Amino acid sequence: MEQLFINEKDFNKIRKIIKENPKREIIFSGDDELNRKVLEKEKIDILLINQKERKDYDKERNSGFNQVLAKLAKKKNVIIGINLDEIIESYGKERARIIARIKQNIKICNKNKLYMEFVSFKYKKSQILKKGLGLVLGMPTWMTKKLK
Repeated sequence: MEQLFINEKDFNKIRKIIKENPKREIIFSGDDELNRKVLEKEKIDILLINQKERKDYDKERNSGFNQVLAKLAKKKNVIIGINLDEIIESYGKERARIIARIKQNIKICNKNKLYMEFVSFKYKKSQILKKGLGLVLGMPTWMTKKLK
């Protein structure tokens, strides 16, 4: 199935793009408020949560994903996306922070029985490498079986 990546800031434009492309697999990525609004009101296939530009709080990580979004994603049957390009292109402490946030999201997805998927626009990686990375990051085997 052909994929369509939407990274728009205006909700009405997002809604229009989704309605114009009913046959495509829709990957959406936006800020936290827009992610929740689109998840509540529109039919998307993958919610891609970017980790690179985030700032952590004093006592906890800001991974952009929480129990509320997890329940909405479960209800709408949405897959949570991990941006593989961010992991590959980051170095040092920044990579460690991104991986820690992804691990936190994996735990939330595991509790809510949500599937996750690696999404990459620049690099093509094999299914075996993605499964291996998923297992190293803490994905359970039932989650890695569906990785493409």
